[in-house]
Amino acid sequence: MTFRNLLALPVFLALAGLRAQAPVRPLVEVNTTQGRMVWALYNETPLHRDNFLRLVQEHYYDSTLFHRVVPGAMLIGGDATSKAADDRHKVLGQGSVGTALPPEIRPGIVHVKGAVGMLPDETAPAADKRSHGAFFYIVQGQDWAPGDLRLVEQKRAAINPEEGFHYTPEQLRAYATDGGSPKMDGNYTIFAQVIEGLDVIDRIAALPCDGRDRPLTDVRLWMRELK
Repeated sequence: MTFRNLLALPVFLALAGLRAQAPVRPLVEVNTTQGRMVWALYNETPLHRDNFLRLVQEHYYDSTLFHRVVPGAMLIGGDATSKAADDRHKVLGQGSVGTALPPEIRPGIVHVKGAVGMLPDETAPAADKRSHGAFFYIVQGQDWAPGDLRLVEQKRAAINPEEGFHYTPEQLRAYATDGGSPKMDGNYTIFAQVIEGLDVIDRIAALPCDGRDRPLTDVRLWMRELK
């Protein structure tokens, strides 16, 4: 499905807040050894957007691996040390770029399939919800029935009753039809959405993995901003 077609979808409009008068969203092409994706970056998360674009422009991500794949949940990448990870005993996902980002969690942006977020900064208290400066995840997730989503809402309300969070009808439909990981909502910053190449997520998620969830066949990626 093309970006132009996606702009016509009301669910995507509601989730992403795309409007004719809104600023143009930066697009990033992600080429992998399993196929091509295009990500639309959210202007609602400017700190994460600008940090990510800077890394793309510096070719930080080029030739890195999807170093962890959890079927039915997510794909994880962004570790620069994975560029030279021929030794399968090397532990990945523990590096740092020295920059943690404050949370930019938006109620209107949720963890539907194809949502792209930053992993938490493990050097900060979990309650701070700060993001790692480079490690990202892409949601595959699972389909969710409306009743199960209501239970997620109730648990979230019990933890933070002052938040008053509720899923919109559009978000409920998106989780039911496209799937996702709603239990992550409110805890991590989503800064982009896959708008082309959702099938690539499934292709990578189907690969056999070792005991550390690293695909037995390395999946490398390269990124560039689309102008």
